[in-house]
Amino acid sequence: MIYPSIDKILNTVDSKYILIHIISTRSKQMQETGHYQMPEVEYRCKKDIGRALEEIEKGLIRF
Repeated sequence: MIYPSIDKILNTVDSKYILIHIISTRSKQMQETGHYQMPEVEYRCKKDIGRALEEIEKGLIRF
């Protein structure tokens, strides 16, 4: 199961397509720069896509 739930995040984002675009852009940024919004030990996910979802859920990414 994916954490955080996409259904919860869709309450803040209007469209699944926009959400996918934001997540893919942010995960590519993480891979290229190695910059994270939170300390790495606070993330529940190990992959950048999951970490981007967590950042959106916590309100660290504005769109």
